[in-house]
Amino acid sequence: MKRILLFITFSILILTCTQIYTMASLFKTEKQKYDVIEHTAAYEIRYYPPALMARVKMNTDNYKELANPGFRKLAGFIFGGNEGGNQIAMTSPVHMDIQKDESVMSFVMPGQFNEGTLPKPVNKDIEILTSDAEYVAALSFGGYANDKKIKIQSEKLGDALSAAGIETKGNYRFLGYNPPFQLFGRKNEIIVRVKWPRPEH
Repeated sequence: MKRILLFITFSILILTCTQIYTMASLFKTEKQKYDVIEHTAAYEIRYYPPALMARVKMNTDNYKELANPGFRKLAGFIFGGNEGGNQIAMTSPVHMDIQKDESVMSFVMPGQFNEGTLPKPVNKDIEILTSDAEYVAALSFGGYANDKKIKIQSEKLGDALSAAGIETKGNYRFLGYNPPFQLFGRKNEIIVRVKWPRPEH
């Protein structure tokens, strides 16, 4: 019995240390830059300048089938699967645009790179492009994401924007900020492009 208690205590200690280290590492991770234009209790309006992205398209319409295969392909690229075998730092968040016929996962490239200096991916499924500048509305939620949560939070954001008279453009997208092994303090977001400034009534 004593050995079991010692094992459980040791396991909890290791888990706690791992989670603390993971959360501390996230503070050092480069995050995609944006400006907050408006903040409310229900949503935030942001301006995102153009950003260099690596993306991969998948023939799926759900989070589960996009998350793992998409992440593995893009992680392979930044962890050496490129011309020169260079290590490229991970940034956050990971972008997912989940649609009916085809879905896309994107990694934001570190700010030190541009299209001319970023190593080319070995995997031809990976595209490198610069995103358009855009205004988006964002809603944050915690825990582990899944298709049901993404749908609920997207509808919640849509209802809030509709009530505020803010016009949306395009698909609702998911942003994930944490590695899968982080258990606590998880952050997810739903974003959608909006027409801004809002029309005067």
